[in-house]
Amino acid sequence: MKRVNWLFLLLVLIGFVIGGFIGTYFEGTFLNYGQTFGLTNPVELNLGFIILTFGLKIQISIASVLGVIISMVIYRFIK
Repeated sequence: MKRVNWLFLLLVLIGFVIGGFIGTYFEGTFLNYGQTFGLTNPVELNLGFIILTFGLKIQISIASVLGVIISMVIYRFIK
């Protein structure tokens, strides 16, 4: 049962990545339209002996959403 859940998560991540590549390839079209959110400036934690830098930026476009939908359809056929 856990293997199936990992397969679903892996397919969704692959859908996001391939959709992101498609969105950047067709840069002038509606596929690249989306929203970016997250930390604009990374947060830095200086502990004296180690410096940790945290940052997160998520960019969701129409192409990445389509990639996730296609990956969910593929998952249903595999399952």
